[in-house]
Amino acid sequence: MRAVEVAEAGGPLKVGERELPEPGFGEVRVAVEACGICHSDVAVVNGWLPGTVFPLVPGHEVAGRIDALGDGVDGWRVGQRVGVGWFGGSCGYCAQCRRGNFLDCPRAKVPSVAYPGGYADALVVPADALAAIPDELSAIDAAPLMCAGVTTFNALRNSVARPGDVVAVLGIGGLGHLGVQYAQRLGFDVVAIARGPEKEAAARGFGARHYIDSTAQDVARELAALGGAQVVLATVVDSAAMSATVDGLAPRGQLIVAGASGEPLTINPMQLIFGSHQVVGHASGTSRDSEEALAFSALTGVRAQVEPVPLDQAAEGYHRMLSGAARFRMVLTTGD
Repeated sequence: MRAVEVAEAGGPLKVGERELPEPGFGEVRVAVEACGICHSDVAVVNGWLPGTVFPLVPGHEVAGRIDALGDGVDGWRVGQRVGVGWFGGSCGYCAQCRRGNFLDCPRAKVPSVAYPGGYADALVVPADALAAIPDELSAIDAAPLMCAGVTTFNALRNSVARPGDVVAVLGIGGLGHLGVQYAQRLGFDVVAIARGPEKEAAARGFGARHYIDSTAQDVARELAALGGAQVVLATVVDSAAMSATVDGLAPRGQLIVAGASGEPLTINPMQLIFGSHQVVGHASGTSRDSEEALAFSALTGVRAQVEPVPLDQAAEGYHRMLSGAARFRMVLTTGD
């Protein structure tokens, strides 16, 4: 089978041939139909995640069909449409798993780090990593929802916001354009925040009722004029832009950080104490969360804006994502 391999940290993505893997006990083999190119793949390709071993195959936004079952797998069948996301399985026996907190399992498996990922014709995954894909979603539709989709959907539905509340999405990119759609479908009064006026039309098309141009307006002041945001979902990787929203939160409002930045936030304790504001980190979701994100998307019409490219052009697609030229998600296709 074909697989895109990275031989060393920061090395090029090269398409090669690998043996078709066989599933072991508790595992399934998924024939890949589409795999999203996620910005988190940068951390994998550069070897920034603990436990990364090269050579590796990237990819954690997988959509395809089960084509082989290992022993001990119940509840799944050959031919079933499934997705695999950032959550690629958990140990099932640690303290976090026994609490039902599978996402924070210290032995949690990330596809491409724990095992070869989805930039390939097939991959083998633990059965607990699987999410069923509804018939209403194509593989290309489903793939980016396995990480970008579940991340934004899960953050919003588990937040303090309730229907009718002001909810702002900071950044209208790969995550943000989905965040705006989910926020609108969940019944929030949606504010899109982005740099420059050129994204306003798209943001409103995705469901935003208000638009703030952070290059020309004071973000916190504009949010306060709307009564304050109960939630700001930060999808950018700009810590300064995130910090600038805190004074625009409503009392007991949350800044939910979904964009991974290495720079510190510049927030002082007084900004948190007065108004009882919260800063919350959020990462992805379990396979069940992904399944619910897929079902909600099918039901409400949420779709990622995608630019598909063939698996053989993975390097070009990856660098297009990296350059910011892609709008809004790059998706690899195998042709199946």
